[in-house]
This record gives sequence, C-alpha cells and structure tokens, in this order.
Amino acid sequence: MEPFYVMELAKAASALSALTPEQPPMVYLNIGEPDFTAPPLVQEAAARALREGRTSYTPALGLMPLREKISQWYLDRFGAQVPASRIVVTAGASAALQLACLALIEAGDEVLMPDPSYPCNRHFVGSAEGRAVLLPTTPEQRFQLSADAVEAAWGPRTRGVLLASPSNPTGTSIAPDQLRRLHTLVHERGGVTLIDEIYLGLSHEAEFGQTALALPDELQHSLVSINSFSKYFNMTGWRLGWLVLPPALVPVVEKLAQHLYICPSSVAQHAALACFEPESLAEYEKRRAEFKARRDYFIPELQRLGLEVPVVPDGAFYAYADASQAIAKLGLHPGRADGTGGSWDLAFELMQRARVVLTPGRDFGQAQPQRYLRFSTASAMSQLQEAITRLEAVLG
Repeated sequence: MEPFYVMELAKAASALSALTPEQPPMVYLNIGEPDFTAPPLVQEAAARALREGRTSYTPALGLMPLREKISQWYLDRFGAQVPASRIVVTAGASAALQLACLALIEAGDEVLMPDPSYPCNRHFVGSAEGRAVLLPTTPEQRFQLSADAVEAAWGPRTRGVLLASPSNPTGTSIAPDQLRRLHTLVHERGGVTLIDEIYLGLSHEAEFGQTALALPDELQHSLVSINSFSKYFNMTGWRLGWLVLPPALVPVVEKLAQHLYICPSSVAQHAALACFEPESLAEYEKRRAEFKARRDYFIPELQRLGLEVPVVPDGAFYAYADASQAIAKLGLHPGRADGTGGSWDLAFELMQRARVVLTPGRDFGQAQPQRYLRFSTASAMSQLQEAITRLEAVLG
C-alpha cells in the first residue's frame, strides 16, 4: 500500500512551516475539508446528547430515527423512495466502504474503477483481498467510466464496479443516462455497482445532481450507495456516514458492523438528527451556493495562469488541472508514469515558493498522474484569492 500522498504533502508543509516561521503561513488547498463547521442546531444537539447522557451504544445499524430522516431526505431532495430499512449508519464513509467491500468481495475478485479516482477506494478493495483494476479515463469521458469501457474490461474474475459521482479528484459526475446504461450492464452480468455519492449534496448542475438510488427498482438489488455527513453536512471529524443496501445485504453488513465497530458514535448520530431540520437544511443550501461561487471564481483564474482544467467540475469542491504548462515554465522534469517528477515536483516547488499546498496526481492513479494537480476549493474565498495571488507571482 502506497502512502496517502495528500497527507504526506500536508506533513511536509507543516515541517516547512516550522522551519520558516518568518514566512507567510501556508495556504492549504490540498485536503477536501469544508471550512464550515456543523451548523448551530447540530452543535446544540450534540451538547444536549452529552448533557442528557445519551452516549451509550446504539444498534449496529444506527439509530432508527436517523435512518428515517435520511430516508425522508432522499424523498424530499431527489424524489427517490429509499426505505429506512435499507439504510445503515456507519462510522464515516470509510467504514461504509470497508463494510461493503468485505460483504461483497472474495479473494481474487476484480473491481473495475476509473483512473483517476480516490486512492483509499482501491485500498478498501485490496483490504478485502480483491484487486482494483484501474481503467484509464480522459477529459472527453469526464474522467468517468463508460459502459463500453466496462464491457471491454469485464473478465471472469470481475465482481463489479466502484464509481464516484461527483468524483474526487475531478469533481465530475456521471450523467444519469450513462449511469443507467453502465449499471444495467453490470446488473446483467451478475455484478454489483458500488457508487460513492458522498459529494451528492454538493452538485452544482441540475443535469448531474441526481442519485443512483433513483434508478428503477429492478436495478436496486445490485446497487450499493455510499454517503457521508462529512462533506455536504460539514461534519468531517464526527466520523459519520451511511450505506444504502439491497435488503438481502442488510443482515450481512449488520453482522460485520457488530464485530468490527459495534456502532457509530452515539453523540454524532444524535447530533446528525438536527441536520435535517429546516433551519439546518437552509444553511446547507446557502453553503452549497458559496461552494459554487468559489468554483466559479477559481476555475477561470487557474485557466488564466495556464493551469488548464479540462472538465469544469459540476459538483464537490475540486479542480483537476493539467499542470504541463507550469511544469515546463519552471523548467521541471516533465514527469514519469509513476507520478514522480512533473506535478509531484511542481507541488513541492509551489509549496516552497508560493506557500500554497496542493495534491499531485500521483495520489489518484496511473493515467498520466505526472500531468495533473488537484486543487481543493473547500477553503474560504479569501484563501482562494490569496492562493491565486501567490501562484501568479511564481507562474505569471
């Protein structure tokens, strides 16, 4: 298992800051963490749970009132009928992915994934003794898998696909018609589609802001959706997420969860009930508009500096930029297929000269990682503006 390079860059930036305290503080655009904290009602609900001693174990599947709130959110927001009985609350989306992989993957199974994609997802497959098969994608594909690519790559050991919509690192989503075609193919092959939808609430374009759970009922028993309270709901450190499973998988995952985690954080669950209050939902929508405003400012500025974003992200808070021009301008090695040189060296150069921390493509796969940098636009507008000023001083 390779290191999680986004965290390695963060460590390097912290070490450099400690060595150069006289320099301006770093601007961190490397980690996808909203600068917003949980809204007031959520914080108050957590404090109330502590005061009232509601800190005991909960059922392994999570509090039923919370599962019911999530179910109602799917109906109100997306028009999708998702029974609470299919929803399993987990210790973050990471636990959700681990549980799903352990439930579905046997030793030697292969899972098809887009390249680039979130690095931890392939390691969850590996932890279940499966093998992640990365299929190169292009800007023309919106960096997403197509049904044709999946059909061509499907083999005797293929168990299914692991997708993300919107995606980390690209912020791109799968169009609903493409998703239906892709999942229908997987379904007909007897496989399973795991889809990471943790940025679903942060979709910015109506064309893409739809859940896979709105697919027809006959396709649902081979579909697993992973979601989280971290991104749209601004609860990163609370470590709370959920799965939506076919009914037959619920008791399987319950058994795994009992043994591996016992239950998600009880305080976080009681707090999360307040996420669905009208006041909280209104606040989340204001914040979603702010994330969109940050995207709309930042992407043109990157383009102006020669950091080409080949696909404008339709969701999440990332920009996946082709840094080839910047690499050449600074006279750096163009890079190697393993992701070293190129954007890896550029990330360290910009950390030292511009005091801006970014994530090189090396983290996200093998499809020309040396060309790409990932920018997170989860930071405040003032931080994004400062980053552009600093980058322009080096690249302009």
